[in-house]
Amino acid sequence: MNLFSARTAALAGVLTAATLALSACGSAPDSVTSGSTGGPHAATATSAQDLGGMDALVAAAKKEGVLNAIALPRDWANYGAVIDGFTKKYGIKVNDENPDGASQDEINAITSRKGQDRAPDVVDLGQSFALSAAQQGLLAPYRVAPFDDIPATQRDTQARWYNDYGGYVSIGCDAKRVKECPQSFADLLKPQYKGQVAMNGNPTKSGSAFGGVFAAALANKGSFDDIQPGLDFFAKLKKAGNYNPVESTPATVEKGETPISIDWDYLNAGYADEFRSKGVDWKVAIPSDGQYAQYYSQAINKDAPHPAAARLWEEYLYSAEGQNLFLKGSARPALMPSMTRSGTVDSAAAARLPQVDGTPSFPTEAQLDKAKQVVAQGWGKAVAG
Repeated sequence: MNLFSARTAALAGVLTAATLALSACGSAPDSVTSGSTGGPHAATATSAQDLGGMDALVAAAKKEGVLNAIALPRDWANYGAVIDGFTKKYGIKVNDENPDGASQDEINAITSRKGQDRAPDVVDLGQSFALSAAQQGLLAPYRVAPFDDIPATQRDTQARWYNDYGGYVSIGCDAKRVKECPQSFADLLKPQYKGQVAMNGNPTKSGSAFGGVFAAALANKGSFDDIQPGLDFFAKLKKAGNYNPVESTPATVEKGETPISIDWDYLNAGYADEFRSKGVDWKVAIPSDGQYAQYYSQAINKDAPHPAAARLWEEYLYSAEGQNLFLKGSARPALMPSMTRSGTVDSAAAARLPQVDGTPSFPTEAQLDKAKQVVAQGWGKAVAG
């Protein structure tokens, strides 16, 4: 789940449970049975054409009948509608395990369940985690039909991963509990926000939280080459007593446990819509001093137990139908520029997106790798105590 993650628990308890579950499952591997129906040809197909075209891919996927997904909350970027749309269109059941998990949990599931029919077929990872998974040789190259329309900076040249949807780091705020909602990272250090500022996960595991650290770095004279100021910011936030260690989720937002949450704009926007009827006045601001955009990345497990269904899932996500479903969830689909040109974008959904000035820029693979190492080494120290 991860840009993106991705991705929505109280996550600490869920991640602990997920780790125990993965360890238990790893101790007694199941042999791959249901996944073998797609055949070795499906497992090595790098495009639908390799299987004889879309009709042949659909037939092979329907024969498998199942898709194993992981860490896809139904209220994250409209994934509930995406899953339901795929099942309705193709009659394929989607097993969505550990919907509140983080990107690292997805990678752990691939490695610990290799050879098992319960291994994930597909993963949706924060981009830095997708890079790591590709470097570990865990992902299968596969070119979806509109692969060339995905911006070059948002896809792997070997087609092992490609961005699907994304957004900007934002600050969500419960206006009924917080007298004056913050508009910037600098605001978050004000004494009036003591114990109120939370994040969606741990940045060493969660793409959304990692994005929050990067945005904080940009707001404090950092750069794509230097994420350390982001860690320094959270150390200051902790020292000021404003950092809230509770990892924000829909449940913590609704209950008021995380009245201020640093998270992707499409998730915060979703909370505003979801909880309005329950009396929560959730405001969303893209920080004026730290604009950071990132996308989540789709990928196929190289050892997917349902290889045809995995490839059909990707084709569905990158169809106009799938991309517009993400857009209806206030996420910016990767194919939005080309869909806008072709007239296939949902214009009403596009008009509801939070407005942002300027064109987003993205860190390179090398910059993400370096930033991830810095965060892995420094996050615990920044928020310790």
